[in-house]
Amino acid sequence: MKTILSIILLIFLTNCSTHSVKLGKKCTKIANNKTYEKSFIWIVNNETLNDFENKISKENCIENGEKL
Repeated sequence: MKTILSIILLIFLTNCSTHSVKLGKKCTKIANNKTYEKSFIWIVNNETLNDFENKISKENCIENGEKL
């Protein structure tokens, strides 16, 4: 069991080298069909980090009527 867990953790950690984990409540903007996404944990590709900051933010949650 420890071996399997170690292998899974190793795979997860090697995958994280190209990704960042963003914590905190963040939301997307409201779409045309009145839906949006929100989460407390976001896993973001480092290559698209700047786009992420522009599209998903705490300010969008406030605009969507969410409480922080």
